[in-house]
Amino acid sequence: MKTALKENFKNTPLGKEADSILRSCVHCGFCNATCPTYQLLGDELDGPRGRIYLIKQALEDNEVTKKTQLHLDRCLYCLACETTCPSGVRYSHLLEIGRKWVEERVNRSPYDKLKRYSLRSILPNLPTPSKAWIKSNHSRNMLILDGCVQPLLEPNINAAAAKVFDQLGIKLHKIKGCCGAINQHMTATETAAEQMRRNIDNWLPLIEEMNAEAIVITASGCGTMLKEYGYYLRDDPNYAEKAKKITDMTRDISEIIAECDLSSYSTIGKQRKISFHAPCSLQHAQKITGVVETILESIGFELSPVEDAHLCCGSAGTYSILQKSISKSLLDNKLKALENGKPELIATANIGCLKHLAGGSSVPVVHWIELLAEHE
Repeated sequence: MKTALKENFKNTPLGKEADSILRSCVHCGFCNATCPTYQLLGDELDGPRGRIYLIKQALEDNEVTKKTQLHLDRCLYCLACETTCPSGVRYSHLLEIGRKWVEERVNRSPYDKLKRYSLRSILPNLPTPSKAWIKSNHSRNMLILDGCVQPLLEPNINAAAAKVFDQLGIKLHKIKGCCGAINQHMTATETAAEQMRRNIDNWLPLIEEMNAEAIVITASGCGTMLKEYGYYLRDDPNYAEKAKKITDMTRDISEIIAECDLSSYSTIGKQRKISFHAPCSLQHAQKITGVVETILESIGFELSPVEDAHLCCGSAGTYSILQKSISKSLLDNKLKALENGKPELIATANIGCLKHLAGGSSVPVVHWIELLAEHE
């Protein structure tokens, strides 16, 4: 794709990155075939290719309007387009650049500003009720991120993870802090960077003290963010190397469990029929596909086929609050696919997806690690 970005922006680090991403796009349209909002709305500007054109026009110093902002806001950031793209376009990075550019030039209504500010202020600072934590000592140590939303809404998830890891000979140590994703994806990038630096300062001493092998994440949305710390702070001379260490050490819990001997768990599934919802942050952002499903099948669960498993459930962080109508339509479609095989429960790997699905389903929804915690 040919570009003519605004000169004083083109020569900045972000400008060079945006120009490179735009030029890598051959506007083939394969991305639209897997984009949930394009499939739902049928509008070119509500698909990745159309949004790329909108961002290109904005960065070339054309007028940006509320309509521009609306179509960018409607993007779920699910990254199914990146999985599909034959040219390797880093749409996620371009979207963040474009959203920030538009946010600085289009004034939101006072109500929208208040709503977005409230979400950024409240969600990362929710109270964290205590949950009984297994006491053990093992030669292997890992850290596990408690996060911000999950400890309040589903404190049993990390407690279940600690129990399973204890059985596998690994001690989990809790670390606290919001990963920064909420602020980052709502264009409050400076606040997000501050959160990242604060986390790094708090976590690195614990990594050294505990001789920790990894930072384990049970919320795939947080895992996606931590795996981008190295990218987001790459130009910070004081934090670039430290941020890369966090990124290199971050692993989704499925990546750890898949490496463990689960022979003693082989019959706990008892051929119970379940459906697994793969969060977009797991399958598209982290490119972890089929791992959880393989684990669950290996311990005796029967997995029900899920049509269009690549499509988003509509949760997408704060999307279900800010874009309720689209989110609800996507939820209805996803639940129909998940419940079609009449499973006794639905398992997933991200707190946002879990609460979103549970809000519309009569079938119980759990984090998949809770199923392994049933093993005695």
